[in-house]
Formats: sequence, C-alpha cells, structure tokens
Amino acid sequence: MLHPVVLSGGSGTRLWPLSRHNQPKQFLSLLGDRSLFQETLLRASRLPDAQPPVTVCADDHRFMVGEQLHGIGLASGGIILEPVARNTAPAIALAALHVVDRDSDAMMLVMPADHLIEDEASFRSAVERAWAPADEGWLVTFGITPDYAETGYGYIRRGGELVTGAYRVSRFVEKPDAATAERYVAEGSYAWNSGMFLFRASRYLEELGRHAPAILAAVQKAYAGKMSDLDFTRLPKDEFLASPSDSIDYAVMEKTERAAVVPVSCGWSDIGSWSSLWAVAERDGDGNLNQGDVISVDSTGNLVRAADRRMIATLGVDDLVIVDTADATLVARKDRVQDVKKIVDRLKSEGRQEHLFHRKVYRPWGNYDSIDMGERFQVKRIVVKPGAALSLQKHAHRAEHWIVVSGTAEVTCDDRVFELRENESTYIPLGSVHRLRNTGTEPVELIEVQSGSYLGEDDIVRLEDVYGRS
Repeated sequence: MLHPVVLSGGSGTRLWPLSRHNQPKQFLSLLGDRSLFQETLLRASRLPDAQPPVTVCADDHRFMVGEQLHGIGLASGGIILEPVARNTAPAIALAALHVVDRDSDAMMLVMPADHLIEDEASFRSAVERAWAPADEGWLVTFGITPDYAETGYGYIRRGGELVTGAYRVSRFVEKPDAATAERYVAEGSYAWNSGMFLFRASRYLEELGRHAPAILAAVQKAYAGKMSDLDFTRLPKDEFLASPSDSIDYAVMEKTERAAVVPVSCGWSDIGSWSSLWAVAERDGDGNLNQGDVISVDSTGNLVRAADRRMIATLGVDDLVIVDTADATLVARKDRVQDVKKIVDRLKSEGRQEHLFHRKVYRPWGNYDSIDMGERFQVKRIVVKPGAALSLQKHAHRAEHWIVVSGTAEVTCDDRVFELRENESTYIPLGSVHRLRNTGTEPVELIEVQSGSYLGEDDIVRLEDVYGRS
C-alpha cells in the first residue's frame, strides 16, 4: 500500500512578512482558499491505494497541522513531532519506522508540504512510472524537467534507463551558476531536484543504516521512546538531538548505488520567493498580481498583497513586491526578493519578534490579535471556537478585564463559575485561577484588557489543559 509522508518543516523566512516561524508558508493560503499543506494532502489522497497521510512537523505547528487536516476532512495516518529540526534524513527515518510498524511492506511517497503542483495528472503518471523500480528496491526521486536555467535549485543528471520513464541517477549536482545552468538545460539530461521520493520504507532504513548509521541509530532510539499525546507522537528530545543533522540527498541518495530518477513536467514550483509566486499566479492585463484591496494605476509587473483591513494603491511603479501585514510591510524590487532573509537576519540580530510571530496568533482553541499595547497594558481581540476552552490558568504579574462582544462564554474565576453574555464584562484579579469556555455553537468574541508589570505570554501557569499543554 502507498503511505504518503508529508514533511512540514520550514522556518518561515523566504516569504516574510507573511510567512513567519509560527506560521510558515506551507500553512498559508497563497493561491486560493486552501494552504499549500492542504493541497499536498489532497493531492496525495487522490493517488491509488493511498493510506491516510503521515505528517512530520515541528512541535510548535502541531495544532495547525491538526486543524488543517480537519479543515479538508482528511483522516491522519499520524502526526510525528520533531522536538528539534534535524533535516530531512532523520525526519524521513521517523516516518519510515512509523509506517513499517503498521505495514512491513509499506511504499512511502515523500513530499514537502510547501510545493505547488499544477498538473496533477502528470504527477500521478510519474508516481505510476516510479512504482516498478521502487518495488524492485530502487530509491526513486522525481526530477522536474527544467523550463529555464534556474540557479536556485540543485540538479540531477540521469543515466541509463531502467524501465520506461525511469533512469539510474548519474549524479547529483549543487546549485549551479548561470552559465552552468544554461548548459544543463541545453544538454537535456538534467532535471531540477524536487525533494520528492518513492521507495519501500524498509529499503530506506536499510540504505540509511549502510550509509549513515549514526542517524539510524539515534532515530531508532528516539522512536523507541515515543509517547502518544492526543493525536500526536512525541519523541524524547535528547535522543533525537543525538542524530546528525543531514539531508536525505547527502546522507543516502548521493551514496547509494540504487538511486533512480523519474523526470516529470507537472507545473512544479517550490514557491521559494515572492517573485516565484508572481510567476505561477494568474495576473491581470498589466502583469500585476493584486491580492486583497488593491488599486493599481499605471503600474505593471507588480505583486501587491494588502492586509485584511487596509487598502494599498500603486501609481506609476513597476516590478515591485509590496506585502502588507498588520505589523510589518515589505517593499522590494522583484529582482531582490531572494534577499528577504537579510531582513529576517536583521530582525533576529536586533532581538525583535516580527520574524517569529504575527500580531494575530492561532491557538488550538481559536486565535488572538494584539490590537494595542503600552508599557503596562495590552489589549487583545480573542475568538474562541465552539466547544473549545482555554486552559485553567493563573498569572503572576497581570490582571485581566474581559468584555464579551458576541456569543456566550462560561467563565471560571477561583471558586465561581458563571456565564458571560454579549455586552457583559468581568474582572480577573492577579493570581486568580481562571478559565474561559465556549459551550455554545457559535464563536465567542471578546476584548481582553491586560494590566500589570509584565505582559509576556510566558506568564501563564497552566493547571489543566485539554490540549496537553499543562
């Protein structure tokens, strides 16, 4: 049976300021209503004999993964939480151990969560062509037939044909300079390295043990200590941290004698920059990609994305990227957006938070938006989903005022439990044990005013939590 494995790592730098550490690009709706992660899951689910997908992700993103799976009505084959990022070779090994436990003969289709594939029929055909060599023990990667000389991707050179449409890998090559990339495209035997693979899970573990035994040993030890937490599989941090950090290409594919490649042209993009998003999206007659409330006058070739509650107007500008969010705006020439990481590096060096979090933060119970802040106060707009509840908690440094705007909330404050309806408010004194629960069928929206000497999110002592965070 086919077991799709979706690798959902990523630190959220290349599409800043929209993509951030707590909400990297795979969870964003960039080209429609669904995120890249959801599109990847759906694409996998439509393959013949596909089992529910296995996701490997960071602990910080666990509830986002669960929420987005639920949002498209897909069952999960398992959500494995990496306590630290160790690159793709250990992540795939975790998934391989997971699926082998359930199916000793499992075939794994490994896909990054943040890639776009426009021609699903061609992708499905490529998976079918890859099946026979994978069934015979080859580790098959998918090479994207290049449309142009791209210097931002690694390349794969194909060797002799194994079966129709599948070839032995001659060599992997690093990202080339422009002249070398031109030569690769002209030669015709090179493909972009897509980072997608098909192989037996047992064969991957066998080759990993042969070529990177330290990775396999550490991952096996960590997996042996796994714990179930709601829908998630947790691993002991120290054991997993002992694994070397390495990609599947360096650890296995460049060393094994059984690497194969299936070339495919399927409208693939890793959407690695704002310019690549502009290139794959539908644009207007002036070549503009306008998303949100945008007015464009005498402007061509721009990508403009407006924040939810603000209009952007352009006049007489060309080839710009303008991305507006609630707390940061990027303005860049389209040919410079590969350098957005320099801005993120500056934010890190200055100890700022805009590369880590959006002003609007998603939680398993809903979301909050920090709409105002001063030296000793903060104002949040909070939305709690039907049936959801915040943790039973207390604060050491702040008090809170809650004003319900819509819906009905059940409030616990020390030994009192009472309802709070629309246009009603309550006060939570400093140190009080409290919780808010939505027992209704509609979202509860409230305004929270915090006051005190310290207002950080780490001033929370969780006593009980239905989401396993206490």
